[in-house]
Amino acid sequence: MNIRMPAVAGQFYPQDKSALEKQLSRLFPDEEGLLDAKGIIVPHAGYVYSGSVAASTISKIKSKELYIIIGPNHTGGGEPFSLMSEGLWRTPLGDVLVDTKFSKRLLEISEYLKDDDEAHINEHSIEVELPFLQHKKKPFMFVPIIVTVASMRVYGIIANELVRCIKELSAETTIIASSDFTHYEDSQSASKKDKLAIDAILELDEKKFLNVVKEHDITACGYAPIAIMLASAKLLGAKNARLVKYQTSGDVSGDYESVVGYAGIIIT
Repeated sequence: MNIRMPAVAGQFYPQDKSALEKQLSRLFPDEEGLLDAKGIIVPHAGYVYSGSVAASTISKIKSKELYIIIGPNHTGGGEPFSLMSEGLWRTPLGDVLVDTKFSKRLLEISEYLKDDDEAHINEHSIEVELPFLQHKKKPFMFVPIIVTVASMRVYGIIANELVRCIKELSAETTIIASSDFTHYEDSQSASKKDKLAIDAILELDEKKFLNVVKEHDITACGYAPIAIMLASAKLLGAKNARLVKYQTSGDVSGDYESVVGYAGIIIT
């Protein structure tokens, strides 16, 4: 079986299982009033910086047997729209299986997604989300998708394909868009820009979101995953969006001159 080994354990999060479990236990609030999320947005930075935003968000959603995780391509490797269709991903907390049945069907009907491992080997944007989901304890499978920059038309096609596959296979799933927000600006500027982007997301308007990102030069690395997730969630009947938490790296480091923004959002 194809085993995707962790690429950023020991960097973005602890490599030691016990240390990772302790960190996640500290980050996770008590679970109560869980939401049936069509989609969520969570950050993918080092846990010390963005872990509380990711944990606060994931702690508020109902566990699913399948997650579709869409991340941006930071490395430039592999296909532009890359789906790793089989195998397992290893983390310090154990192994997570790729849902091959769902993945293969999605590849059959997709215009843009290609079966490709290369984009995933060293990419962190999906890997760092898995331990948060594992911490919820319920076993799950997932579909890992890495995407690059394209038009809203392309994002819309991929969203339609995802939803077609979800409905065909009667899959109970949450679509996870992995993204940080503004990068390396002062805290005031980052927060102001990110609020514009977040407001468009809360309106469930992926076209407005992309326009805001472009017009205000917002350096959110995962704007493509966010657009695909929003379009998919609406096709699945989503009507509401809720900002769980926003903070910047400066809230941890104390350096407010050059920060990265992190937002946790739930779509229901």
